Amino acid sequence: MEREWISGGTAAVNGTEAEGVGDVRRAAGARVRTVSEGSVALAVVGDLLLTEQELMDALPAVRAGRWVELTRWPGSYWVVADNGRQRFVCGDLAGLRAVYHTLRGKETAWASEASLLGRPLVPDLPHLAARLTVGEHHWPHRSLYEQIRLVPGGFGLLLAPGAPPQLIDITGVKPVDELREGADRFGQVLTDAVQYRVRAADGVVGADLSGGLDSSAAVVLAADAGPVHAVTYTDGYTSGEDMAYAARIAEHTGARHSVATGGDEQLPFGFPAGQPAAAEPVLAAAMFAMDACYLDPVRALPLHLTGHGGDIVLDASSSCWVRLLQDGRRREAHRQVVAFARLRNTAPGPYWKALKDAAALGRAGTLERAAEALEGGPATPQAAQAGWSWCRLGAGASWLTGYGRHQVAALLRQAARDQQPSSADEFDQWAALRSVGACARGWIPYGHALGIRPVYPYLDNQVVRAAFAVPALARRGLVAYKPLLRESLPHLPDWLTSRRSKGSFTAQRIAGLARHQGRLDQMVASSPLAEGGLVDPGAVRSALAQAARGQSVTVIADLHQLIVTCWWLTGQASELEAAC
Repeated sequence: MEREWISGGTAAVNGTEAEGVGDVRRAAGARVRTVSEGSVALAVVGDLLLTEQELMDALPAVRAGRWVELTRWPGSYWVVADNGRQRFVCGDLAGLRAVYHTLRGKETAWASEASLLGRPLVPDLPHLAARLTVGEHHWPHRSLYEQIRLVPGGFGLLLAPGAPPQLIDITGVKPVDELREGADRFGQVLTDAVQYRVRAADGVVGADLSGGLDSSAAVVLAADAGPVHAVTYTDGYTSGEDMAYAARIAEHTGARHSVATGGDEQLPFGFPAGQPAAAEPVLAAAMFAMDACYLDPVRALPLHLTGHGGDIVLDASSSCWVRLLQDGRRREAHRQVVAFARLRNTAPGPYWKALKDAAALGRAGTLERAAEALEGGPATPQAAQAGWSWCRLGAGASWLTGYGRHQVAALLRQAARDQQPSSADEFDQWAALRSVGACARGWIPYGHALGIRPVYPYLDNQVVRAAFAVPALARRGLVAYKPLLRESLPHLPDWLTSRRSKGSFTAQRIAGLARHQGRLDQMVASSPLAEGGLVDPGAVRSALAQAARGQSVTVIADLHQLIVTCWWLTGQASELEAAC
């Protein structure tokens, strides 16, 4: 599968010219539609079905600078628009279609991949350490490389002669008051997002089928529009319940179903020889052997549907109760928090206290407190069960050296001054969306190597907008799980939408850590993060040994992120050495 990319400005030096829009280049195999009228031009690159007339009808919006109107078509795509005075470039709301930019002299170079910008790719090590400590969402405008910026998901880049690059908000969400009011709209756009692609493929399409709600719903919708070949991964650690649901969905839809059974060679963290270089560190890098195993039966099909992103658009976190506290609705927040905790046999007291603290401190105050804690000495990881926080010091904080803690603290203080949503639920949903968008974006090289063209209908602009129009509080079910799915697609089988459990790969990750412990230990110790004095390899070694014995499950997610980052940095260092 040929990768898609675009570039422009001083980065437009390779590839095929996108006719009608000046200095814009694209991959030879990229799907592109362009229209122009005098000095006004529009190009759309990616996955969408539009007639030439529909594109022509958008030229008045280009002429008037109504940029958000250019992002409301179904599908997943980049937009490049020029009205003779300004050029507008954007990807999507999730950041799956990325746009990077940098200054080369006095001119702006922009591209969908950092490697196309004509600048040396030097990893920003303090920034990477900060991401490992508190997550990437505090710096949505920063790329992983020095002197290269990333346009955050939900924004576009506006360029004009003699003016600095400007970010334009393209979120365009129109809120509704309650779940029922927005459910019909969401159900329709999600159905369209899945089915127009299946019909356009005009043949068998592939689809993930884990047995969870998100992939299962996508398979049901797809099977109503055309033939589907669903694939499922299983091994000795996989939830039997997941497998049972996957088999039942396949039978319900009549989809062809291939089940791949993995062994020790497919366990996470193997990083087999020949694994392709990643554009950025993503969790899926550790799962490449597993992906290669179960995706082989659907290799080279026109497209492959996934449920990636469903957790974000269909659900919401407990940040919605922090929002209630921010709005002065304390009694309602307390009632819901207590009910939620008791339904899950969790003590409501600590949970409630954490949410109150989050509301009282706000984002800037929480980041300042985290910076102070790091500067005060070695950090103790905060328990994930303690409730939602604007900034949680994870296990990665306890692996930093003194130098690393001060570097991360400085970046946190800088982030505290940046402009981000002040409402907890709004901040959290956009941060989570950009995170899953980055994961999908980072899997692109693996899909290319495996002959898979992934499609993420839950991340389409119109699907995201329809979901986020519904208040986060309404999407956060106390008893029902993902109530928006049941309400918006009532024809889904009740035995599916009433499921409240969810499988995970925790057992596989523990087994993988144990199998590859020595190699992973060496990888971390020799990584630029350790050699640069930011991470203490001894502290990581201790955490890795405990996790490999199954004694510290809470640190596995942080170890996973650290390991794929060190593996990625090793590849980056090799590329730099080769270039030299």
